[in-house]
Order: sequence, then C-alpha cells, then structure tokens
Amino acid sequence: MNHVKIIKALLRPAAALLLAVLMPLQAAAAPAGAVDMKMDAVLSVDVSTSMNESDVNKVSNEAMKMFVDMASVQGDKIGLVAYTDQVMREKALLPINSAADKQDLKSFIDKLSKGPYTDIAVGVSEAVKVLESGTEPGHVPLIVLMTDGNNSLNAGRTQQQSDQELNDAIKKAQDKGIPIYTIGLNADGTLNKAVLERISNETKGKSFITSTADNLPQILSEIYASHFKLKVVPLTGFVANGQFQDVKVTIPNASVQEANISIMSSKPVEVKLFDPSGKEQKIPSDRVVYTASSAYSLLKVLTPAQGDWKLQVKGVQKEKININLVYNYDLQLVMEPLASTTLKPGDEVQVKAYLQTAGQKTADADLYKGLKASAVLTDLDTKKTEEKPLTIGAQGIAGSFKVPDAHDYELKIKAEGANFLRETAPVKLTAKPGGAASKPVSEPTKEAAGALSPTVWAAMIVGALVLAGAVLYALSAYRKANKGFVGQLVIEVKDEDTGERTNPQYRKLNAFKGKVTLHQLLQLAPEFAETQNIVFRPGPNDTVLLHNATPCVVEKGGRVFDAAKGKEIRANDRIKIALQNVNKSISVEYLK
Repeated sequence: MNHVKIIKALLRPAAALLLAVLMPLQAAAAPAGAVDMKMDAVLSVDVSTSMNESDVNKVSNEAMKMFVDMASVQGDKIGLVAYTDQVMREKALLPINSAADKQDLKSFIDKLSKGPYTDIAVGVSEAVKVLESGTEPGHVPLIVLMTDGNNSLNAGRTQQQSDQELNDAIKKAQDKGIPIYTIGLNADGTLNKAVLERISNETKGKSFITSTADNLPQILSEIYASHFKLKVVPLTGFVANGQFQDVKVTIPNASVQEANISIMSSKPVEVKLFDPSGKEQKIPSDRVVYTASSAYSLLKVLTPAQGDWKLQVKGVQKEKININLVYNYDLQLVMEPLASTTLKPGDEVQVKAYLQTAGQKTADADLYKGLKASAVLTDLDTKKTEEKPLTIGAQGIAGSFKVPDAHDYELKIKAEGANFLRETAPVKLTAKPGGAASKPVSEPTKEAAGALSPTVWAAMIVGALVLAGAVLYALSAYRKANKGFVGQLVIEVKDEDTGERTNPQYRKLNAFKGKVTLHQLLQLAPEFAETQNIVFRPGPNDTVLLHNATPCVVEKGGRVFDAAKGKEIRANDRIKIALQNVNKSISVEYLK
C-alpha cells in the first residue's frame, strides 16, 4: 500500500468523525427544502352530485388540470382522490417526467364520477394515506382539499365517527408536516367555513372560500405559489377586442427557472411570445410549453432570459381576460452559523444570510434589489414573535438584535421580494442560566494540566491530528466539488429522420461549479430528459470529464466512447451522443 492509500485509509474514519461533528451545524444552516424543491401533491376533490349545481361548467376540473400543468416539467409527483362519503376514484402519486404524464392525470380528472353523499373526513384521510404510501424523500408534501358543502352522511355513518376520522387524519398530517390547503365553493351560502379553516390552520396550510367556481383557477395558482414561497404576480388584464393585444412580462433576474403565465378566459385565445431581443418564440417548443383548455391557457417558459418579454393575446371580442405570472426559482436563503447559541439577556446577536442558487452562493446582485429582510425571533416560553429589520447589501443580508429575556428562542431570517418569499431553517437559542451548553468552558489550571496522564495526552494529540486530517480531507473534497470549469461547449442537435440541425448553441462553463448535466445545457427540455445522467465535471489541465450513466451511445471519431466510468475530453474534441428515446443525436465540441 503506497503513502497516498495509507493516508486515505486513515482519513476516511476521520472524515466520518468530522461529518458527525458538523452535521448539527449543517442542519441549522440548511434551509428547509434546500436539497429538492420538488413537490408531492394530492388533489382531494368532492365529487358529490351537488357539484353539478355549484360548478355547472366543471371549472374545478379545469382548475385542477391547470395545477398539474403548473408543475415542473420533471420531478414533481401528483396524486388524486375523488371522494363523496367514500373514495370514488383514486390515483396514486404519479411522477411527472413528461407531457404524457401530465396528460394522463388530466384525462383521469375528466373521467371523475359523482355520488350522492359527502364526508370531508374521507377526503382528508385518504389523501394523507396516498402521501404516506408514495411520497419521495426530500420532496415537500401538500394536500389540496376541495368541497362545495357540508357533510351529508349515509345512514350507516355517524357524525361522531366522521369527526374521529378527521381528527386522526389531521394529527397524521401534523406529525408528518403535511399542510392541507382547503377550498370551499360556497355557491349556495351554506358552506361550513369553520371546519375547512380548522383543517388548514391546524396543518399550517391556508383556507380559501369563493362563491363562484370561476375563481378556482386563480385560487389553485395562489396555492401553488404559496407552497413554494412564491408570489402570484398579476399582469395587465383586459377586455378582448378580437385582435392581438400586448402584455409586458418582466423576467427580473437570471435565477428564474420557469415562468408560468396563466391566461384565464372562458373562451379560447391565441397567443404569441417575443423574447427581450424582439425575436418571436415558437409555441410550443423545447423552451416553451403550452397547454390550453376551456377555462385557461398556460405558457411555461423554461430558463427565460432576463428582461422584458412581450406576450400577445387574441381573445374573443368583449371577453374578459385575466393574466397571472408565477416564477419558479432554484433559490434558498441560508443563515451563516452564529457565533454562539448560548446567550445572556441583553447580549447582541449578529446575523448574516445570503441567497443560494444551484447549491452555490448567488452572484446575481439583482436578486437583492428591492428585497426586505428581517430576523424573526420567537420566544418559546411566551410564544410571542418579534421581527427585527435587517440591512440588504449587494451580496447578502446582515444585522443584529438584542436578546430580551432569560428564555429559550427560535430564530429564522425571512427575505421577501416582489416575486418570492424565502425563510431560513430555524435555529434554537437559549438565554437561560444553566441552559444546555450554557456554562463557559474554564481553562485548566497548571495543576490540573500537570495531573493529566500520558495516556490522556496521547489521546488528545491523536484526536487533534485526526481532526486536522479530517479538516484537510473535507477541504480537499469541498474544493473538488466546487472546482470551476474552463472554456465552453458547442452543442448541436440533429434530427436523424430529417437530417435537420439546430444552430450551434454556445454554453459557457464558468457559470457552473463542480458539475453540469447535458440536460441543464439543453435548457431542461422535456424531450431530452434522458440526458440528465450525462454529466460533465472539471478535469485536470483544463480538460472536461464526461460521465455517461445512460443507455445513450457516445461516439468520438466514429468509435464508441465508453464513458461509464468517466472519459477525458480535451480542447477541440468533438463527440456525438445518440439518444434512445427520440431519434436525434447531439454533437458536443469542447473549446477553451
């Protein structure tokens, strides 16, 4: 075994020890949902026969379909429960990986049947069960419960039984951190609002009440935005004149992953879209997903360029058209570790935070423009919460506050912009005397130091060396994971059926750290989803390492290029990747 192998063998347990020490700090600093902002959602809808009167045009179906269309092009999971006083139909959580998956769900919604009774407990309980059996680790769960009335139970069911089932379901949702968003369609004015508000309040969801089904698409948009700490941005609405009418769509910064533009109209519309340079975008295309129904049209623009876009909408004359925008961000707010979490009343606590995108501290100063931030301090003894305003800089958030009393506290930082709201994970503080870790560590006296045995000294030295080695190892791993690229990749897509090629796309690599997938370089187009496991990493001497964990065939110079375990690509190398799910190939050339 050579020296490198010996060092690595010694450092592995040291690294494990270091991670064990650092994990509590990481847990405190990492925001909830920072690893994966995908959702696991269950739509639980009342399909009692009374819905035929309160929702004559089946707008609730269209609203649910719009929620499906707003989901990310890949990675979210959505299930559905149709209930009366029993489960009429159910669809387990379906992974959304293509337009066909969304269409499958929407077709299921169109075929929902009706029944004579209503038991809200059934809708809540079954939705929780669907999430329990199919939720994805790391995904953020939610339930949307929709109903138009009060319980109307069959003769074999008592209200007490229904209440008990509802209480049990709410408790499960609380324990598993599942917020329930309730929608009450109060068409006849008899809706039991208190029950729906209780369900949402106790599970940290939100309750929405409307007297008309026409508002349901708007409400579903707000639920989607609220769950991801986003905001619905109303765009200019108008009364159609039968011609194309202009609407400005502003993409505020480069961190927007998706722009969801929902156009609500009871009659069909035509749309055109122009990017900030004035170039008309093909609809649909790899970068613009378009869906339409009898109640809405939805444009999902993937990785849109920053600037002012122009949307043109042509509606039926005198038809009222409302337009909303919801941005999807890969954006988290991270609090820097505090100097100490053990304090005294009157101590001043300095706090700092920053926005993070793609796992890296963002360099986009535009994200901080117009931002408002505060330190949210909750007294765990009195349950009172105070907010202290913080200062916004070009690269972060900073400020301080004083600890008022000898109590336990929970601290988080909140940042709110025009289009999004983000919060850090909470951190526990204590200002109680004798609290956990509250006693300062006294320095050993000379007598005590002299009393230490050689065995203790040896153990301390070995521990210090192991920890130092672990730090060096961790630092090396961190640098490797965040190593920068040099140069750019030139990408062309060829249709093997027609022979047509796209124009060369130049992708600068210095915007990425550690790795980038071919799917990212292809703007996350659903058509090329199979390329998400074709990964480029920075290599030695300004090269690029290609790792192919897909069935796609990679060629270089006319020969198969086995990159399963990684292959080096040098300057001016050109490779060809034959896709398996579509009859297309991708050529990639590396330029320094």
